[in-house]
Amino acid sequence: MRAVVDFVGGRFVRELSTDPVRPLDALIGVRASSGFRGRLDEADPHLAGEHDLLYLLLDEVPVTTLISGQAVSAGTSEQGMKAEMARQGTMPGRAGRPGFVAGLCAGFATGGTIMNGIEATGLPPTVTGPTAPSLVAGDDPDAWHETAPLPPHAMRRARRIDVVPGEHASVDAFFRDSYVLPDGLETVIHEYTLTADIQGGVLTRCEARARVLPWVECPAAVASASRLAGVSLTGLRKHVRDRFTGTTTCTHLNDMLRALEDVPALLDRAVNRNHDNERRTR
Repeated sequence: MRAVVDFVGGRFVRELSTDPVRPLDALIGVRASSGFRGRLDEADPHLAGEHDLLYLLLDEVPVTTLISGQAVSAGTSEQGMKAEMARQGTMPGRAGRPGFVAGLCAGFATGGTIMNGIEATGLPPTVTGPTAPSLVAGDDPDAWHETAPLPPHAMRRARRIDVVPGEHASVDAFFRDSYVLPDGLETVIHEYTLTADIQGGVLTRCEARARVLPWVECPAAVASASRLAGVSLTGLRKHVRDRFTGTTTCTHLNDMLRALEDVPALLDRAVNRNHDNERRTR
């Protein structure tokens, strides 16, 4: 999938292509923020039900667009940011300004670091994260596919979902959002791990761990993952959208939780691959 989003021009989708090709032309010109996922379901109502992993990528367009603001704000002076936002008529607090919604999640809590920064300066504070260690694991060469080095001011979301099939299936998941400083150093903005157990298509346990989060308010959302215990994987994406809102949740952790609906497709692939390997060794 490749998407081009005009971030400073209002976060509108300008280009979108997928492999395989899907009927998504209606998303061109749509804002990659609130409402995008609903428009996606209208444009291609069968994609989510097919549990094609392409849907997982498309589902993340709004939040990856949101966090890409780090690259814009970190690479632009405060004066320059305010001038551009004034030109667009989208200063914080004005109707139509996407992203700065008090109470949206733990990080956007009223009286918290982000909202206080916006109140004081008109802009959200800039994140400074720790150095990003390599994700390459010498004992697990299949864990990650190759990726090109990132240039300065670029961002990346790295995601891994490992599954172990069986009557009591298990999930081990990870994601990281990173940003490259002007000197070429890659830093971590968000990083979570998640483990879960599944029986009969139902989550029997779900636990998240925050490894890097930008603001002191953010860790309050980690416990929300445990609320999925007892919830069916069928319809999980909608369940998270509808019920995981407000300051007890995290927008980025919710991305991880929604993706669990696609775990049955991964389990099927793992079983089929195991069967293929068994046939080859006979």
